[in-house]
Amino acid sequence: MNLHTLKPATGATHRDGKRLGRGNSSGKGGTSTKGNKGAQSRAGHNYRRGSEGGQMPLHRRLPKRGFKNINRIDYKVLNLEQIDAIAKRYEITEVSPETLYVIGVLNRTDLIKILGKGEITTKLAFRVNGISESAKKAIEAVGGTVEIV
Repeated sequence: MNLHTLKPATGATHRDGKRLGRGNSSGKGGTSTKGNKGAQSRAGHNYRRGSEGGQMPLHRRLPKRGFKNINRIDYKVLNLEQIDAIAKRYEITEVSPETLYVIGVLNRTDLIKILGKGEITTKLAFRVNGISESAKKAIEAVGGTVEIV
């Protein structure tokens, strides 16, 4: 071991980033590479969200259209023909949010509404969030049952 071969362990030392504001002789003194004056050169400066520096912000340039009804209930709509095809394919006897989630037709939080397009040939028990009158009549004509959850 010689003194000229000694060096620190790997990872024990590291080079710091730029040392700003340590006098003019450092080359990074004076304004500390931030330009002259103004909010951007001050500590704690942050732009407001959506600010475009004097240009009219995008959310104010674009016109407003319509409104979003906060009381709207979004249903996942299924027709009788779709239900019939699903029942035959997966051999189910009950149509409910749980069974349709298990077979991958809808998400866990989706609400179901059954509409009367097409025909149904299978006797099924329905537990759904909404149903049209024509669909209800068609289901009961085949011998199925309907329960609104």
